[in-house]
Amino acid sequence: MPDPTIRVRIAPSPTGPLHIGTARTALFNFLFARHVGGTFVLRLEDTDAARGTEAYERDILEGLDWLGISWDEGPDPAGGDGDRGPFAPYRQMRRLDLYRGAADRLLAADLAYPCYCTPEELAADRAAQEAAKQPPRYVGRCANLTPAERAAREAEGRRPVTRFRVRPGIVGWNDRIRDRIEIDTFNLGGDFVILRADGTPLYHFTVVVDDAAMKISHVIRGEDHVGNTPKHILLFEALDYSIPEFAHLPLILNPDGTKMSKRKSQTAVDDYRAQGFVREGLINYLAYLGWSPGTEEDVLPLDEIVARFDLDKVHKGGARFDRERLEWLNGQWIRRLDPDDLIDRLRPFLQAAVDDGRISRVPSDDEVRALLPIVQERLPTLAAIVELAGFLWTDDIQVDPAVLVPKRWDTATTREGLAAARDVLAAHDGVTWEADELEPPLRALAESRGWKAGDLFMAIRVAVTGRTATPPLFDTLVALGRERTLGRLDAAIEAIGAVAGSA
Repeated sequence: MPDPTIRVRIAPSPTGPLHIGTARTALFNFLFARHVGGTFVLRLEDTDAARGTEAYERDILEGLDWLGISWDEGPDPAGGDGDRGPFAPYRQMRRLDLYRGAADRLLAADLAYPCYCTPEELAADRAAQEAAKQPPRYVGRCANLTPAERAAREAEGRRPVTRFRVRPGIVGWNDRIRDRIEIDTFNLGGDFVILRADGTPLYHFTVVVDDAAMKISHVIRGEDHVGNTPKHILLFEALDYSIPEFAHLPLILNPDGTKMSKRKSQTAVDDYRAQGFVREGLINYLAYLGWSPGTEEDVLPLDEIVARFDLDKVHKGGARFDRERLEWLNGQWIRRLDPDDLIDRLRPFLQAAVDDGRISRVPSDDEVRALLPIVQERLPTLAAIVELAGFLWTDDIQVDPAVLVPKRWDTATTREGLAAARDVLAAHDGVTWEADELEPPLRALAESRGWKAGDLFMAIRVAVTGRTATPPLFDTLVALGRERTLGRLDAAIEAIGAVAGSA
């Protein structure tokens, strides 16, 4: 039965593009909500005016929508100005009165206080702590000022921030993924700022006020937030809010075990989309970063993942991001696409290749459809179509004579082999230019000259495509057609002859 009391959220900050970590966190929240029949909320933490942009906001909304991670409440997925849901608005800069009211409650109860410390004073305190080899923390300079002392600082023109009083003791919670966690509040760095001097709120404060206002029941986020949770619990307590359950997901790691970050890794979801990863493959892979269905199955559609998802079975250990594994899984999903769908998805990559000069023209849908039986099984990404078969739609291929010569051959043998192969193919009338008709005479040629067929075939492959890796050679020749095959062989023979002549 659906449980409407379960409400989860994703709250990205539009200070950068949607990255893999945020997408994975959004996905796990989405999966949990859909599995139990709860509500998935998206809100934008846009209080960092210096770094946040509308372009990043659009990238986040469009990226999640493209992945199929749909939200029940939040901003318009199309990037419009409207919000949908009973707790709108879902952008923090439109909720400032709510934060101000919560801060006033804390100030009135002396659970928060105005702090007039200057940047220079704070820097001096940090330097002294470093010299004493102590962890940095706020020393409490303004924690117990008298009204007169506050007035004096106001008279100096100092504009105060608002700090929350951190109580001494232990804060603990039963994490849905990490079991019992307890942290001494001494390790939180002292009283922390909840409002800037201009009145805009900071993350630790807004996240608590919004989670309470939006009735969030479960906070599912990355392991890197474990250290923030005690601050949030203290604020929930001070504001007399119900404390949600917490679940901290494992970090996403690089293959070497280091934390995945934009400085060391490709993290933007849009980059993977631009490289031809399909949404089904990427979402399937993200679901396996920290969770598994408990079976040997690799390829699961989103609805099946929803049906099987169990928050209590999320792994504790870090999840290593394996690009090769992602490409393999992506290829499995490409193979499952029906021809019309695949052609639609390939078209933008073919157009991009024309725009940047890698191919001469965009093939017709019928040309691509005829090619699918020999390329669909070989595509790790949609963009790979250009590398795999772009030679078919290129007027002028570039053949490197050095690559043209097989390892066991020299230049003279290569020229002889190409010329002989050209004669064999030219003798074919081309009326029925089929793979099973072209292969036998070329194999017979290699046998009669004492060549390994693989060497001859590699020389032909490079000569007609410019590449060492292509679809099966004889299917390639069929796709090229008789005249283009012969023309490219002639050009390769001439090119290698020029190299031989200058040696």
